[in-house]
Amino acid sequence: MEAATSQPHTPAAIRTDLAAIFVSLELSRSTWLITSLSPGNGEKMSKHSVAGGDVAALLHRFAQLQEKVRSRTGNHVPIVSIQEAGLDGFWIDRVLKANGIESYVVDPASIAISRRRRRAKTDKLDGEALVRALLAYKRGEPRVCAMVNPPSPEEEDRRRICRERKVLIAERVKHVNRIKGLLFGQGISGYEPLRKNRRKQLDELHTGDGRPLPTHLKTQISRELDRLELLLEQITAVENERDTLLAAQKDSVAATATLIPAGAMLCDVKGIGLELAAVLWTEGLFRHFDNRRQVAAYAGLAPTPWQSGTIDHEQGVSKAGNPRLRTTMIQLSWLWLRHQPQSALSLWFTARVQSSGGRTKKSAIVALARKLLVALWKYVTAGVVIEGAVLKTA
Repeated sequence: MEAATSQPHTPAAIRTDLAAIFVSLELSRSTWLITSLSPGNGEKMSKHSVAGGDVAALLHRFAQLQEKVRSRTGNHVPIVSIQEAGLDGFWIDRVLKANGIESYVVDPASIAISRRRRRAKTDKLDGEALVRALLAYKRGEPRVCAMVNPPSPEEEDRRRICRERKVLIAERVKHVNRIKGLLFGQGISGYEPLRKNRRKQLDELHTGDGRPLPTHLKTQISRELDRLELLLEQITAVENERDTLLAAQKDSVAATATLIPAGAMLCDVKGIGLELAAVLWTEGLFRHFDNRRQVAAYAGLAPTPWQSGTIDHEQGVSKAGNPRLRTTMIQLSWLWLRHQPQSALSLWFTARVQSSGGRTKKSAIVALARKLLVALWKYVTAGVVIEGAVLKTA
């Protein structure tokens, strides 16, 4: 009698029994590459391209995929899509969700890739990698990738104010430096283009060798002043919008007796002005966080360990979060030491720096920024006042 030998079961490389069509979108200005894995099609991924921005063609392709699955299996299955966070923002994600499609936006830096020095990279390979990451995420594998929580259209539009102001300030600095540089080449220093009497002072200037300003140079500087004055008007308008937004929060609280929004609460802390409060609110503290590590990680202030065998040391902060929020927190940390010298955080910073003889001031200020951000998060979410902090008088 022959013995029955059982063939070893070889698991499929990709699970396709989740009763859904898994789709990845590789987005560019010219084309959108659609990579899909459908039930009943084995492990083969199909690829199709549509013109960039053609939502109708994208939805038509999704309908074709569903119809092919229905003809093969007799079942109507949903579509689960994934795309990388990038230049296109979140409008495509909103369109897909509005059409009943389960959509995810992933942080591209969180997807594992080959560590070879010269790895192959094409849109085709990236699309397949996104599908595999989506499959693993839906199976519940931990830490396979980091999904982005898209802000609402109102939240996304609200943070335009502070971001536009930052761009305008940078342009103002360029114009001021350009004017000062042109004058310095003629032996003139001490001219301040931001003063209100800038035009009158320009008419009174003389070069280092006693000559009046050359005609064409004076004309060029006058045009620079025209652009500078336009920038100053725009900065004032943006700041008025910011102040109106924060004032509306306080008015709504007084009228409805509801919970105080984060922006209004931050303005009550000594050392935090309107601009810092607006940036902290619109860039980070409007979001929901489960714990303090998520808060620090979102700002890129979480520590990054390096541990392998006997090697165990810290690499510093990750810098993988919101750069605007991180920069603001570093600035606020220095202001906090000035305006809140008796708070527990300031005393902790002073003791740590003194214990090292002042050598760790740079790393200590980053640690203070992380602690301060967590403390402000607790303050605006749970009302926990920072120990030793002073609030502004009404």
